[in-house]
Amino acid sequence: MTRNEYNRIVDEHADGLYRFILKNLRDKEKARDIVQEAFTKVWLKKDEIEVTKSKSYLFTTAYHTMIDLIRKDERSVRLELHHQSNEKSFNTYSDLKDVLDEALTQLPEIQRTVVLLRDYEGYSYAEIGEITLLSEAQVKVYIFRARMTLKSYITSLDKVLEMN
Repeated sequence: MTRNEYNRIVDEHADGLYRFILKNLRDKEKARDIVQEAFTKVWLKKDEIEVTKSKSYLFTTAYHTMIDLIRKDERSVRLELHHQSNEKSFNTYSDLKDVLDEALTQLPEIQRTVVLLRDYEGYSYAEIGEITLLSEAQVKVYIFRARMTLKSYITSLDKVLEMN
């Protein structure tokens, strides 16, 4: 991979990669750090990575870096999310985007990841499997379960809002 090819990859994929990581972490600084680290790893392995495979390598690297960070911070993040969800009132939602973002935080990490890759970034089931190291069947199951959970969450929210 040449310097020009690398720069083109940065231009083409930096925004999408950042959005993907940010949707998962909800922390701009950590998302920037992970994206930077992923691009650094691509540069260090530029002689080994085919340009056509660079996007997949980039998202895979960023995903695994993110997972490592999540596992490291898992206990404090779970506790913080638990407290945040207990403090929020369902009646405070006025925007569908806010509702969907909150619903996404309720999903287990792997379900949130596959839904974001599929529905927000437009990856195929096979590509998601490559990034997450899951089989295509596992990806489909996780997406199905995530969508059912999201539907249930939004439906229960509708019922709460109707009662008020």
